[in-house]
Amino acid sequence: MAELIPVNIVIADRTYRLKIAPSDEEQVRATVKIINNKILEYKSSFAGKDLQDYVAMALLWFATEKNTGNGPDLTGQLRSLDELLTSALE
Repeated sequence: MAELIPVNIVIADRTYRLKIAPSDEEQVRATVKIINNKILEYKSSFAGKDLQDYVAMALLWFATEKNTGNGPDLTGQLRSLDELLTSALE
């Protein structure tokens, strides 16, 4: 098994430290960028919402894109993100 490397990612102004395979780093960072861009898009479209609302909207968008086949295959990354958010809320 490949050695895991620690990376810090920022989603919705929160930093998360992950350990990932070096071969996954580029994909993870690209996904984080897409998520943050979607959150910014929703913040500009729906003023006055809570940041958690924007995160939920971005995740719903990802899930919808995945099911329609228009988006990248991100099931594993969404599970990881869900676990991170769940543990952060505990």
